[in-house]
Amino acid sequence: MVFPEMFSNGYSRFDPEDPVARQAWIDAAVPIDGAFVKGFREAARRHGLAMVATFLEGGSPKPFNAAVLIDSRGEVVLHQRKRHVCFFDAPEEACAAGETSSVARLRTEAGEVTIGIMICMDREFPDVTSDLVRDGAEVILVPNSCPLVDDPAVGDVRIAGVRALAFQSVLGVAVANYPAPKDDGRSFAVDALGRILSMGGPQPELVFADFDLDRIRVLQTEDWFRRVR
Repeated sequence: MVFPEMFSNGYSRFDPEDPVARQAWIDAAVPIDGAFVKGFREAARRHGLAMVATFLEGGSPKPFNAAVLIDSRGEVVLHQRKRHVCFFDAPEEACAAGETSSVARLRTEAGEVTIGIMICMDREFPDVTSDLVRDGAEVILVPNSCPLVDDPAVGDVRIAGVRALAFQSVLGVAVANYPAPKDDGRSFAVDALGRILSMGGPQPELVFADFDLDRIRVLQTEDWFRRVR
């Protein structure tokens, strides 16, 4: 299960001209070992599910837009901080940027799969993709918060970008977005050829996707040249 980004506060905003509101937003940050993440760990263990939990992570001097991959035993196997924060707008102007990306080998009933995480705008920058491909990513999970289909300026270009990312790097990608009216929903997944596997609507819902891991691995072998960095 993948949740939209910064789920601990619903990607809430603050008035950038109000220092009290800014500080209150920062003070709402949670630690990686705190009750918020522990709740997801307990749920993952109880239901035998792997989860990507997202949160505003406390940090000094600034918090981070962060995500953790939790395996079905409730263990944190990957910790990722958003690298390309929206420093030009609230609320992320109050955040620090992460510096690196890595992958984890996630044990599933279908065997191990190499997972990487991008957080929202990270998917638009080649350095993040290159780092994950270098480390052998097979599936990338993307917590998100922005219009995917109905952006008034760019339409569905973000979906096109994810499809291109998957094809160019030969891996599966799943994007989890907030429903309307916050964003426009349309959480979706694409295969290693950039083809859409599933897409939700604007309403709150679970969107399921099946990745063919054997096919991804065959394509990564055949199209090895796409993954040379």
